[in-house]
Amino acid sequence: MKNNFNLKVLFLINLPLLVHWLTIFTLTSLPSESLPSVSLGDKIEHLIAYLVLGFFLYFNILFQNNWSLLKRNIFLSAFLIALLYGAFDELHQLLIPGRSAEFIDWIADVTGAIIGVTLAHTFYKSLKDTILNFFNPKLEPLSD
Repeated sequence: MKNNFNLKVLFLINLPLLVHWLTIFTLTSLPSESLPSVSLGDKIEHLIAYLVLGFFLYFNILFQNNWSLLKRNIFLSAFLIALLYGAFDELHQLLIPGRSAEFIDWIADVTGAIIGVTLAHTFYKSLKDTILNFFNPKLEPLSD
């Protein structure tokens, strides 16, 4: 049963965060002329990217057992990690040709992160039993 739990967490919790985080880093590492054109506004793109990051971070912290300090306040931990990464990402863009660090982009990142973490928290609180049963079902004895 433990292996089944680990596989579910890996594929449904850990892997989406890793893929999304690598996507954010990759896209923000491209020179501005290499970026794909998306019809959403720049600030909306930041907000959505960090909304998803905050959502995934919340569940990754919730289902990990290595960092008890993070788990004491999952909401705050996920939000602070996203906030700090947003700041790092904006500063990192100063090194990329044609890119710049903008405070208003970071504000959009922070706004998205707080929305994403809030959605994850609300989602988890309202469906806690269902989520926990899905990731760690109790074995029932077979009836004769």
